[in-house]
Amino acid sequence: MRSLALVWLWRDLRLADHPALCAALEAGHAPQLVFIDDPDGEGGWPLGAAARIRLRHSLDALGREVRRRGGRLLLRRGRSLEVLRDLIRTSGAVAVYWNRRVEPALVARDREVERALVGEGIEVRTFWAAGWADPATVRNRQGLPWRVFTPFWRHLQAQLDGLGAPLPAPRELPPCALEGLEPEALVPLPRPRWDRGFGAAGEAGEAAAWRRLDGFLERLADYPVHRDRPDLQACSGLSTHLALGEIGPQQILARLRDGPRRPDAPAQSFLRQIGWREFAIHLLWHFPQSADADLTPALRGLAWREPDPDLLRAWQQGRTGIPLVDAGMRELWATGRMHNRVRMVVASLLTRNLRYHWRHGARWFWDTLVDADLANNTLGWQWVAGTGADAAPYFRIFNPVTQGERFDPDGAYVRRWVPELRKLPARWVHRPWQAPAGMRLGGDYSLPPRVDLAATREAALAAYRAMRA
Repeated sequence: MRSLALVWLWRDLRLADHPALCAALEAGHAPQLVFIDDPDGEGGWPLGAAARIRLRHSLDALGREVRRRGGRLLLRRGRSLEVLRDLIRTSGAVAVYWNRRVEPALVARDREVERALVGEGIEVRTFWAAGWADPATVRNRQGLPWRVFTPFWRHLQAQLDGLGAPLPAPRELPPCALEGLEPEALVPLPRPRWDRGFGAAGEAGEAAAWRRLDGFLERLADYPVHRDRPDLQACSGLSTHLALGEIGPQQILARLRDGPRRPDAPAQSFLRQIGWREFAIHLLWHFPQSADADLTPALRGLAWREPDPDLLRAWQQGRTGIPLVDAGMRELWATGRMHNRVRMVVASLLTRNLRYHWRHGARWFWDTLVDADLANNTLGWQWVAGTGADAAPYFRIFNPVTQGERFDPDGAYVRRWVPELRKLPARWVHRPWQAPAGMRLGGDYSLPPRVDLAATREAALAAYRAMRA
């Protein structure tokens, strides 16, 4: 009879290319997959409301795949170390395997668990599965972490050819006699159902991730040209699958290299975007304080403004009177998603024009995004705010009007999410306050905008210049 090993899951909710699971099998153990809901173990960044709903659907999907192979996904709630100890005691497990994370609270939690279990005679093995390269092993020639993306990406690209093939999923898994929770008990669906626009139930899981990837590869040729267009379905849509580990970067790379899909220019453009995700992981690992504090001192002297609660709420609810910003924030609330170009625009308005600290935006995104990922969220907000590694220069302030006219030229994206403007011609849809008198808007749209773009831009530049003087 094989010894039992617990395979402790977090955001690696797949069976293929799962180093901890494969290692348990190779060691001759009978693996038991276990997911522990431990919000207190996540420190100051417990998973937000939208991402938790998406997590529930992912657990549903993974549970079905595990049952199809004869096993059972065990779901528990509580402090991770205590739950693992209880499972070891009741099951006779001799080992615990898991894939490492980079979130600071999870790193500390994992180290505590490892020390305790090893001290109690339990075999512990941990692995890297969240990206192409374990960030602990990636440094520049001076032995320091990379802080600029382009040389980091060149360094990482040189290692990609050496990556092996993704690990296969096991065909069979052992049965489980232990007691656990059902997904609906672990993460109940909200009442009322504010998540109906998320569309996650049919999109969650490993198989769904592969369908989305293959569908994207059919239109990959248009990606470099159209990836900044929120009105087009040009992006991969893989961010949520990656955030929950339903698919891994190594699997994506292998599929791109499979058969006729060689890494041509469009594929390289797409891989570069995944490279930014790797850069975010790298930065959070080496600079764990950046999840809550400015990474670089460049703007630490800036006089951030105390948010006006009503204006901050208007930004959150898509009521600023600036069409592209409002469209993005309404899309986020309705679907849990937002196009990356629009994310930069709404973040720029908050941190540059309004000069509210990036943490106000990062917290809102964390609670409303289904693809919430601490490394990506931190990098994105600090990049726009100018406080992070390889950050946008202090004078880069996105103009949401010209951004809308460039990347949503017909106004289709704005009209979808701001129906008050659906009757406006494209010429005016991104600047409705300049439309000729007599052009009626639907509903009660804020005109003029709640934010004076020109005046706030000049005030922000003045504040930046004063700080740098």
